[in-house]
Order: sequence, then C-alpha cells, then structure tokens
Amino acid sequence: MRRPRVAMIGTRGVPARYGGYETLMEELGRRLVDRGFEVTVYCRSHYTDRRQSEHLGMRLVVLPTIRSKYLDTPLHTLLSVLHAAAEPFDAALVVNAANAVFVPVLRAADIPIAFNVDGIEKRRAKWGPAGRLVYALSERLAILFSDVLITDAAVIAEHYRRRYGAGSETLVYGVDPQPVPPGETLDRLGLEPGRYFLYVSRFEPENNPHRVAEAYRSVTSELPLVMLGDAPYASRFIRGFTRGADPRILFPGAIYGRGYRELLSHSLAYVQATEVGGTHPALVEAMGYGACVVVHDTPENREVAADCGVYFDVARPRTLARALDEAARDPALAVARGEAAAARAREHYSWEAVADAYAELLRRLATAAL
Repeated sequence: MRRPRVAMIGTRGVPARYGGYETLMEELGRRLVDRGFEVTVYCRSHYTDRRQSEHLGMRLVVLPTIRSKYLDTPLHTLLSVLHAAAEPFDAALVVNAANAVFVPVLRAADIPIAFNVDGIEKRRAKWGPAGRLVYALSERLAILFSDVLITDAAVIAEHYRRRYGAGSETLVYGVDPQPVPPGETLDRLGLEPGRYFLYVSRFEPENNPHRVAEAYRSVTSELPLVMLGDAPYASRFIRGFTRGADPRILFPGAIYGRGYRELLSHSLAYVQATEVGGTHPALVEAMGYGACVVVHDTPENREVAADCGVYFDVARPRTLARALDEAARDPALAVARGEAAAARAREHYSWEAVADAYAELLRRLATAAL
C-alpha cells in the first residue's frame, strides 16, 4: 500500500530552533514518518540551509522569501502552495491563520487541507490595525477553505464555535522530556542547579518580557532569572526593557537543543507570561521537565497547567514577585509542584498521543481524496 504523502506549510521550517510551530513540524513530522507517511516540510531559505534536503526522515523543500515583518510569511507561503500544488500530495497541514488566503491554491489542486489556526492572532499587540484586519479576515478564510480546522486549546475552539459557528478538532502540543545533567550551559551562565528561575518566549509585547523584567525588581531573593528569547523584528522593544534591567536578570539570547534542555532540567521555577494564544509549547515543555510553573492567569494557561500552576497577574507585578519569592523560600514545595506538573504533562501532553491523533486525521483526509 502506498504511503500517504503530506505537505507541511506555513512555518520557518526545520530543524526546529525558533518557536512552537517549528517544534510542531519537527516533533510531529518525524513521528508521522515513523507511522508510514511521506512528509515534506516547506522551509525558508534564511532559516534552513538550502543544501539540506532531509531531516529526521522528512523531505525538505527550501524556498526563498523576503526577510520582513510583513512579507516573510506570506511570500514564502505563496511560493510553497504553488510548489505543493504541482506535487502529488494526498493532504496538506497548513499553520498560521494569516496563510489562509493562499489555501485556495491547494484546494484547486484537489489537495485536502487541515488548517491549524493556533491562537487568536488578531489580538497580538505587535500587529497594527492593518495586521489585525488581515487576521480577522483570515479566520473566516481558514474556515471557508479548509477541510478540517485544528485548534490547540478548548478556549480557541470555543472562540471559533461561538463567533463563526465552526467546529474544529482540538489537537494540542506535546513534550518528550530528555533531561540533561548540569554542564556547559549552566557553567557558562554561572548558574547552580535548582537555584535560578527561567523565562522562555519570543520577546514580543503580548508575551510580556518587559513586565516580567520590571516585576523582578520587587523579588527579594538573590536567585537569578534567566530570560531566554529574541524576536527578529522587535529590536527597539527589546532594548527598552533589557537596558538598565535588574542585574540579577540574565539575557543570553535564544538557546536551543541540548543547552535549552539543560536549562529546563534544572530551573527552580518557570515563568509563563503570555496573554495571547492557545496551548503554549514552552509551558508544556516546562511542565514535562518538572518545573514549578508560575503562570499568568488566562483561561488558555489554566487549561494547560490546571491545579499544577501558581498563578499571577502581569498587570500586578507584585503577584509575580510574591510567587517567585515563595518558590525561593520553600524549594521543597516548588519541587513538589513541579512533580505534579510533570505528571500532568505525561497524562495530557505526550507527543506520541499527539502524533497518533494527527496521523488518524491525515489518513482520513488522504483516504477521502482517493
């Protein structure tokens, strides 16, 4: 029997070293290969080496784009769907609601489409009025042109149901913990296991790195806060909160792979300050690695962390400071909370279970197209 051929479109590509979508492509794609799929991931030339044609069993198609906040994604997706339309794919997984305008190209080629819309992008502070309008229209187009709409949290599924009367399949992100012993990364940053806090996110306004940095001034503990992240088009915003920041805060930039896992493996507590989105992959990963998760109180974040989270309000900096000081004063309690978070991640956020659900969905689409 022929292996189902699936295209993955709309991300920067793989190997994963940017954000949640890229992690999804890598972790899901490799597992779909194990489950008998032929997987093609469309990658951007400034992200993936043009000479790389394969990664973890996935075929890579590297196409150009223009590195610009407003052109990077749409231009690359346009080229990707044009390329994919000429290929014999049985199904396509497209991500990012802004890409919905290009989906009719795939539909015209009779390629069934599963569309992962992520969170409610039009609420992101980084977008001006024009960007928010594009995303508002894209939500409607994603519903209109996709065969299956995928949401990553019940809160997001409810948004589409209430606003548009649209059903969706809720498929979350996963974690596959691979703990790393203390080593080069902790040594380089001058950190001790269990004696630092960790924040991981793109440095964009809706992720509130500036508010976290400001709140840390009120923390009485001497423990350092490691703020991992960057953002390609937010240099002015980043300078605004990193210059003159509390000296206990470390800004090592973006760290991936083994170094990232090393930091996850030994943090006392992890801070999640996002306001927008559904299931945040970094929060799921922190839970999987057994961190005490200190989480901005939103419905989406509560859906993930549930009773395992310690909640704060980003608009009230002292609520975050109190949560971190409590973890520093009672590390045994923080460890116990981290163990509960790890147990929840094992039960609800396994990559193997996520891959099984996607495989069933994509096989269904591929079979219907035959």
